[in-house]
Amino acid sequence: MEGKHILSQGLVESDTMITELSIDEIGDDHMYTGLETPIKADAFKLSDAEKKEKIAVLFGEIMEVMGLDLTDDSLKGTPKRVAKMYIDEIYSGLNPANKPKVALFDNKYQYNQMLVEKDITFYSNCEHHFVPIIGKAHVAYISSGKVIGLSKLNRMVQYFAKRPQVQERLTNQIGVELQNILGTKNVAVIIDAKHLCVSSRGIKDDTSATVTSFYGGQFLEQDKIQELYNYITN
Repeated sequence: MEGKHILSQGLVESDTMITELSIDEIGDDHMYTGLETPIKADAFKLSDAEKKEKIAVLFGEIMEVMGLDLTDDSLKGTPKRVAKMYIDEIYSGLNPANKPKVALFDNKYQYNQMLVEKDITFYSNCEHHFVPIIGKAHVAYISSGKVIGLSKLNRMVQYFAKRPQVQERLTNQIGVELQNILGTKNVAVIIDAKHLCVSSRGIKDDTSATVTSFYGGQFLEQDKIQELYNYITN
């Protein structure tokens, strides 16, 4: 797959496979450290309002160090805007209070094939450079007796995306969370994303993308993987 970095992970049942990109090319600093986002024990000691106030001050200092004139009409409100954006929007997934409320329903239609929600657009941020990761997620599961509202699949993707992330961790967090919610191992997640830390800095490669996958239960079978790929590519 030209221009694609493929990282495939079945977290519980299968080994991690990394193809088309050597460990040396990735670099150790680009490998995530675990399933959980690294958050301090006292991460929620401050209220959101207090966090925004402190971030505004600190970001203002960054702008000052860079030599920007904070008395300019266009810039003077930037520190507060950035602080609000960080807490209320692009990093809102750090706060477990923002986790989507999920209700399950009986599978009354007795639908026992895979259900696929594809092309879920998301925006995240690379935790190494704090620049955007832009991509699409494809989520699939096979019911074990319960089903979830379709919009909740989208919301779960957005929740885990809205935090500083590594794509491998993001993929696994969505997969494991859905396995826990749905009470089944039969969950698959595929993410295809562009990293601005690759396209706008460093190597400045604007044509490559990274694909990661999580397969559990029946999705570890080759025929199920092929069926899923047929759905998401057509």
